[in-house]
Amino acid sequence: MYKLTEGSLEKIMKGVDIEQPILQMLGYKKLPKSVNKDGTSGPDRYRLLVSDGQRFNSFTMLATQLNNLITDDILTEYAICKVTNYHLSSVNNGGKEKRVMLIMGIEVTVPGSKVGRKIDGAAQRNTSDSHVSSDICTTPIAALSPYQNRWVIKVRVTNKSAIRTWSNSRGEGKLFSMDLIDESGEIRCTAFRDMCDKFYDMIEIGNVYYISRCALKAANKQFNSLKNDYEMTMTNDTEIVPCHENSEDIPTLQFNFCSISQVENKEKNDMIDVLGVVTTFNDVQHIVQRSTGRELVKRDVNIVDDSGTMVCVTLWGKQAEDFDGSNNPIVAIKGARIGEFNGGKNLSLLNSSVLEKDPDLPEAHRLRGWYTTVGHSENAKSLSKAGGGDFNAPLYTFQEATEARLGEKLNLADAFTVVATINLIRVENSIYKACPIESCKKKLIDQSTGIFRCEKCNRDYPNFAYRLLASMNIADATGSRWITAFNEDAEKILGMSAQELGELKENDNDAYMQKFAEASFKRFTFSLRVRSEVFQDEMRVKHTCASVVPLNYKTHLTHLIDRVSKLVHIEKLESN
Repeated sequence: MYKLTEGSLEKIMKGVDIEQPILQMLGYKKLPKSVNKDGTSGPDRYRLLVSDGQRFNSFTMLATQLNNLITDDILTEYAICKVTNYHLSSVNNGGKEKRVMLIMGIEVTVPGSKVGRKIDGAAQRNTSDSHVSSDICTTPIAALSPYQNRWVIKVRVTNKSAIRTWSNSRGEGKLFSMDLIDESGEIRCTAFRDMCDKFYDMIEIGNVYYISRCALKAANKQFNSLKNDYEMTMTNDTEIVPCHENSEDIPTLQFNFCSISQVENKEKNDMIDVLGVVTTFNDVQHIVQRSTGRELVKRDVNIVDDSGTMVCVTLWGKQAEDFDGSNNPIVAIKGARIGEFNGGKNLSLLNSSVLEKDPDLPEAHRLRGWYTTVGHSENAKSLSKAGGGDFNAPLYTFQEATEARLGEKLNLADAFTVVATINLIRVENSIYKACPIESCKKKLIDQSTGIFRCEKCNRDYPNFAYRLLASMNIADATGSRWITAFNEDAEKILGMSAQELGELKENDNDAYMQKFAEASFKRFTFSLRVRSEVFQDEMRVKHTCASVVPLNYKTHLTHLIDRVSKLVHIEKLESN
């Protein structure tokens, strides 16, 4: 029988000196590294979860000189330890002073492998908070285990997904998931079918709940980026009770931010938290998922941080539709997935990801100060490459693109962004009758019988969908190019959907022609893909519009001022 110094943690936290208390180690969490004034990283720091048999305490830190006890697997889970030296200090926890126990000396008396379980004292267990007013006995998230099911956790909901449905050979159903946090850690909880109906409406993000009788299993790290080896699933016995008492000690959403410059060296599908300033954001796009034929909604957003590095972030669904990037907001993203495209890196949000605009965080305030003073006028290095509709290629004039010999390599595409004015759009053959099947979109053969033939689908249809394929000449101060803009981008330029334009052509050809004339002399920011190809035994360079957005005059003016400043600086140097 292992004997712990029961009640010692409560006394220690009240300032009572306890000589060499015997405690049990229940887990640890590695904290983000601090940054020294010279820019170097500080040593690793570990936060411990310890128990005296009656209470848990997660406000316990291990002195850095004792880190080898963690790295050498000496201070392991369930180990019985004698604390030979400790020191109390205070930290600001959400505006409230909280005492922290810093362990300066500790000896492992019984290895965790020998103990093999959590020790409960004779007295009733409780949390480390001496101010708990409820009679409910709770267990920290960090102490949960699949080998015990008699527990209640007191947690705050930091994220709740939308209800998702599925249908396959084994049946159909629905689910939602939520992310939970307490002082000791975080965990994901998922509800299926009837449990989805029972609890979805009662759960609100930011509120605190008592949750019990869920099943624990190993976390699926492919879809779960939370720092916990387990995740929870609701059962028919699950109970969720709102907590109406003071819950200031339950933390809110926690971030572990990664610098954007570090994304370049991360692996594909890694999950990270990131903080950045929105520099540009694309319009909402509707795309079709090839594997399922399902229509998806996306929006690409460019963010930059004080590392001088930019990356494209893709938002999906309602989050994409509701997002407004005006006035360069700061976004904090938890759980973004790293992707790769055309040799570059990008970020994408998942159903479980959390995005907060202009969060009240010290890191966000520092980033705003940097962007306001110097960041807005600096040219950032972009980790994302153009293609697939994003707009992260370098900004060139047409003359600079020519000098860089973009697109001259056969079968190898280059990309660049240009601010240009539309000179002319060819009206002839700019709109066509396409296959009504969304995944096809090929031009139909009009059989003059009210029936249309799709050679790709090998089918006849009584209907069709209008689509745009616009050839246009665009120009800047240094030159011009003929480019091809496909349906969605052509619709943005013309300010009308292909279907509306097709119907206008049928009913009022003069008004239809006027729509094309109105687009002339409008300025946009174009992302272009340029490639050399052989046509009728001749080599030619073809320009295709990858995306088009209205010109952001504020951002472009900053870019021009920066270029002029550099030119003036060069002239002064030469004159000297």
